[in-house]
Amino acid sequence: MKVLSHSELEEPKQVHPFRQTLSAYINLMKPHVTVLLLGTTVAAMAIAGRGLPNLGLVLATLVGGAMAAGSANAINCYIDRDIDQIMGRTQRRSLPSGRVQPVPALIFGVGLGVVSFIVLSLFVNLLSAGLAMGAILFYVFVYTMGLKRNSAQNIVIGGAAGSVPVLVGWAAVTNNVSLSAIWLFAIIFYWTPPHFWALSLLIKKDYEKAHVPMLPVVLGDSETRRQIFFYSLLLFAVTMMLFVMHTMSYLYLIGAIILGGILIYMSIRLITDQSKNWARTIFWYSNCYLAAIFALMVIDRILF
Repeated sequence: MKVLSHSELEEPKQVHPFRQTLSAYINLMKPHVTVLLLGTTVAAMAIAGRGLPNLGLVLATLVGGAMAAGSANAINCYIDRDIDQIMGRTQRRSLPSGRVQPVPALIFGVGLGVVSFIVLSLFVNLLSAGLAMGAILFYVFVYTMGLKRNSAQNIVIGGAAGSVPVLVGWAAVTNNVSLSAIWLFAIIFYWTPPHFWALSLLIKKDYEKAHVPMLPVVLGDSETRRQIFFYSLLLFAVTMMLFVMHTMSYLYLIGAIILGGILIYMSIRLITDQSKNWARTIFWYSNCYLAAIFALMVIDRILF
């Protein structure tokens, strides 16, 4: 007769219903995406102010920005719940898994957007609030409802929404949007296609099943690899503009050349090596790249 071990005799731990519900609603906000957006927001604030502004302003901007990003993501989850049910990568999200019902999810998303606007208006400024609300509306109506299921350029144009947080951070400090802020916006805008197209090469079958016209589905893997290389070159050129405009010093220039050169090298290897290894590497590196280049900008502005 088998003797049960101590671990086998233990009852499974019960998760409190409130914690389960809270976790499900936080999942709607896509926190892994939101954290990256908030990081670029804080970086833009430090770049604009040549150092980190007062803690109160930073916290208010982060709270309002997190709510804005969470609002856009939650509404996106509501609209895309049918295709999220089909795609393996998204089946465990709160709506497809049944942990949150559609109508409460939509109310949650809209409510976050409203509170975000109020927080940013009262504790930051009206410009940052307007920019955040504009990003929500663009992400929901232009990207999710207009482009995602209808155009292979969905990620290219839709990437504008994810680029707005740097404008929010810049406006929070300066109450304006300067040309330097526009170039920060452009860096994220041109970073987005290589990042997401690398992912789309890895999960192409998911997009095919869900009938989402991502570039590999519509034009094939080879063209996608070429476009990743092309946009990596564009991204490299855009990052140089901050030095050309004398916004950044030689420290930034050297770092940007190294970081961008690595991405371009990887995109060349992606073309020559038909396996998925380089797509996986580019997807991972692109996250590191974005964090590193914004950290480099912050250091450059503080030191020089």
